[in-house]
Amino acid sequence: MKKNSQMSSSLAVGILLALAGGFMDAYSYMARGHVFANAQTGNILLFAVAISEGRPADSLRYLLPVVSFALGIALAAAMRTRFGHMSRLHWRQLTLLVEILILFGVSFFPAGQHLWSNSLTSLACRKIEGNGIATTMCIGNLRAGVQALHEYHIAHDREELRRGALYFGVILFFALGAVAGNLAVDRWGLSAIRWDCLLLVLPLLMMLSKPDESKEENK
Repeated sequence: MKKNSQMSSSLAVGILLALAGGFMDAYSYMARGHVFANAQTGNILLFAVAISEGRPADSLRYLLPVVSFALGIALAAAMRTRFGHMSRLHWRQLTLLVEILILFGVSFFPAGQHLWSNSLTSLACRKIEGNGIATTMCIGNLRAGVQALHEYHIAHDREELRRGALYFGVILFFALGAVAGNLAVDRWGLSAIRWDCLLLVLPLLMMLSKPDESKEENK
């Protein structure tokens, strides 16, 4: 029962993070100058295209979010090293709290500050993954989902079918988050990212309400 409860809790957190990830990418792309918050492959492609077209200054708006994303990974690793042994607050909970605060701050950046707002958004993109499932990008989940369905077709292992459904489910919720993000941008403009902050508060509260499970699943 405890294992099932942990899996159910982890799945709910993953769904909420996937929704928030899709929302974040839609926000940065639609409201902040067509730059991706999470999908750094797209930013690298756009950076290369800008360089090839002789637009080095324009290329910075794609390059800096990539650098910020990498810096965010390094900072998350540093937080794990520094705060990994805290008893009252897990380092992943602290990382998520910092992300919420950064994104809330981004909502106050005016239209002329897209470069810095996108860089901060990419810096904040969560580095909280589990069970091989990414909540901010879909390529790995698509590959793993198809592989799991293939394994089910070969061996008829229901666990592989469950895994495949889980991967594709996360992709679905990421897409739904993107839909919500686009609609929110149409309605609230640059301040729409505050709704993403609210989405992230929910998994944070879930993680805080079950500290033992959070530490066991995310150590």
